[in-house]
Parts: sequence; C-alpha cells; structure tokens
Amino acid sequence: MNANIDSGIELPLMESFFTIQGEGFYSGTPAYFLRIGGCDVGCYWCDVKDSWDPKIHPLISIDEIVNRVCYENHSNTVVVTGGEPLMWDMYTLTNLLHNKKYLVHLETSGSHKITGVWDWICLSPKKNEPPLKTIYSEVNELKIIVRNSDDFRWAETHRKFVSKKCVLYLQPEWSVRDKIMPKIVDYVLKNNGWKISLQTHKYLNIP
Repeated sequence: MNANIDSGIELPLMESFFTIQGEGFYSGTPAYFLRIGGCDVGCYWCDVKDSWDPKIHPLISIDEIVNRVCYENHSNTVVVTGGEPLMWDMYTLTNLLHNKKYLVHLETSGSHKITGVWDWICLSPKKNEPPLKTIYSEVNELKIIVRNSDDFRWAETHRKFVSKKCVLYLQPEWSVRDKIMPKIVDYVLKNNGWKISLQTHKYLNIP
C-alpha cells in the first residue's frame, strides 16, 4: 500500500467500538474493539466480508486510533480483530496502547507471523489458510469454528500443537448453530478439555 502502513504508522481501520466481548475466554466482559481491514484468508461463511479489502477502509494514523481508544473506551482492554490484523505490522499500535496501560488482545487466524506485543492471543485457524507453525506456542486460546463433523478432526489437529495451558473452545458457525450445536455438546461431553464458545453478542444484538 504505502510506507506508512508497511511500518505500522497507519492502519486500514474498518471500525472501532466499545462493547461486550461476545466470544471465548473473556466473553461477557467489556472491551474496546479495533477491526482492522484486510484479510487474505476469505472464509465463505465470514460475517464481516466487508473487512476483506483493505483499500475500501480509510488509513488512520496510529496516534488517532489510540486517541479514539482513550476517549471512547471505558474498560482496560483493547481487542484487535479483523479481517486479519497480522497482515500489518502491529508493534507500533501495541506499544502505544501499552503505554496507555491497556491490556491488548489479538484475534487471528495465524496465517501471518506475529508482530506486536500481546497480553492475550486467540487463534482461530481456518482450513483454507492454516496457521504458521511458529504461532502455536504463543497462543492463549484456541477457538475452532465448527460447521460440520469434519471440523472436530480439524480441532484435534491443532490441539496437538498448542501448550497445555491454552484454553480450548469449539464455537458453532452462526448460520448452522441449531443443527451443529447438539453435536458440539456431545463432543465436549466425551472429549475432556474442550469448552463451548457462543457468539453471545449476536444473541444480545450488540456489536
């Protein structure tokens, strides 16, 4: 794109908002979300396809983004999501947010190398662009989106690579949640270590 985005001084920001974390380990807690534009994974069931093309989102300076966080955030946590945030250099953003005493969480598919310093990393691997092997030792949370029965096999392949401390979640793909949820419940009951994650923000009708 340009030198500023390559160096992390500017980022294609799709949206930013203060809400309740709806998924995974921190579900139910307030957090400020930064949704970064750009994704080269392209899951057909993605519910934020508008995030895929970074060119349609304005390039915003890191200083402006952090100022927005400080003004609008009423929690101590910032979640950086996408899209795929690791398409861009995240060091400048995370450093500035840490300087403001925020905890900084990352949601990623793991398809790009980790940049930035993170307090929590949620890895949600996708079949069409599997994670880099180097990311597994860094993640705190493994979240597998389950659309069909083969996704349980997919989940176990990634479980082998994460640390014993990593929290393991199975989350129904929203469009088939009623069909797949009984299978997830049965699987969690029979396979120790897995937990269920729900997209509670969708049930609550919040961002």
